Amino acid sequence: MMDEIQMTILEQVADLHTVPEGAYNIRANGQMTGRNTTANIDIVSKEDGSGIDIYIKPGTKNESVHIPVVLSQSGLKEMVYNDFYIGEGADVVIVAGCGIHNCGTQDSEHDGIHRFFVGKNAKVTYVEKHYGSGDGTGERIMNPGTQVKMEEGSYMEMEMTQLKGVDSTNRSTTADLAAGAKLIIRERLLTHGSQKAVSSFEVNLDGQDASANVISRSVAKENSQQTFISKINGNAKCAGHTECDAIIMDHAKIRAVPELTANNPDAALIHEAAIGKIAGEQIIKLMTLGLTEEEAEAQIVNGFLK
Repeated sequence: MMDEIQMTILEQVADLHTVPEGAYNIRANGQMTGRNTTANIDIVSKEDGSGIDIYIKPGTKNESVHIPVVLSQSGLKEMVYNDFYIGEGADVVIVAGCGIHNCGTQDSEHDGIHRFFVGKNAKVTYVEKHYGSGDGTGERIMNPGTQVKMEEGSYMEMEMTQLKGVDSTNRSTTADLAAGAKLIIRERLLTHGSQKAVSSFEVNLDGQDASANVISRSVAKENSQQTFISKINGNAKCAGHTECDAIIMDHAKIRAVPELTANNPDAALIHEAAIGKIAGEQIIKLMTLGLTEEEAEAQIVNGFLK
């Protein structure tokens, strides 16, 4: 059973108000609190207890897997490893996410490694949300690692969001793409106070006609700091694009480091990076419609991160 605080966090990270349909594994304060499998999706605990293996049968269509993690115990620190094996021709949605509620004086931390093995011509939509709450002095720390291996003709779309309450995060994503594979990554990130966030992506386009699009939109407020690192390696005839758009406010600091490496003359690679403050005329225009300066600013930030 989960208490009210844990259920509130679950809503934030996985949009769940009740037990989800389909396959799921719910983890709270280091323990499994619920699990369900289906005829096509199996979830198995690792023998050492460090995580789970998710097996999705070839040809599985229109099914989902939810694997949220909730921490509400101050001082709890954990490391988990979750492996996903997506069979050939499958088409599934995977919803992950972690929420930490810390009202104590000790740091709470969740580190997780997700490894995806995407079969030939399979399609995966992956949604990951991170959220922090609580009025304690202990920090809320999350360090997610994502490793992706995509076989021929596969497709993966990743939505990675962190918009509130995480004091420190180091987000690392690597991907290897075979011929014809396509990867789309969309990151949305908001930091405030003295929070620190590092996002690093490295994509290897190894097969002919592989393609990747890595897009980050972020807002840094107050004294927070952000670093965005994006590397695309074109090792065959391929197409790669990386883009970082960031709004900087107050006394924040943002560093963007796009890097492209072409190891094949037919590799077509593009990078874009832009960091700037909110234009004064945007604020003034919204204020003429009756908004205060703070309301206008919030409206612009919310629209930018959608």
